[in-house]
Amino acid sequence: MPLSELDAAAILELERHSRTHGSGLDAEALRGGWRLQRLWDRQARPMQAAAALLRPLAASLSLTPGSNGELAVRNSVGLGSLELRFEGGGELRGRRPLLVFWFDRLEMRLAGRRLWQRPLARPAERSLPFFALIASRQEGEEAWLVARGRGGGLALWWREPLSRSGAAVRR
Repeated sequence: MPLSELDAAAILELERHSRTHGSGLDAEALRGGWRLQRLWDRQARPMQAAAALLRPLAASLSLTPGSNGELAVRNSVGLGSLELRFEGGGELRGRRPLLVFWFDRLEMRLAGRRLWQRPLARPAERSLPFFALIASRQEGEEAWLVARGRGGGLALWWREPLSRSGAAVRR
């Protein structure tokens, strides 16, 4: 399904299918950088103001599978060459699956150079944030990922292009 056709109704239908059959997503399918495009609240009403604020800030999620089944997770926003970055780990759980994650470091960077960093305590297991992975399109220029967060909102990201090494190329 093209990105342009992903409205709330289409995503809710994909979610119904995912709840019954799972999304089929694995860590390798999540590899790369994902730029936030659209948000919906718990009832699937568009959150256009929040998405309009986060898109210019280049809100993104970066996922890199590790050899031990864990994922390196980075969530960031930026303004020009200034970037605020949360870094940590995560893992996939269950058949749907859930991407459960935690952050252990907060950094501020300017032009790729770290200006400041602070360690973060890992929350208790029952308080860890997660995304219930609903569906993804992996191929083509319009690769996308949609998930429901712990708070109930829906998020749609498109994949940033990958370099030959498999790393995300930020636009």
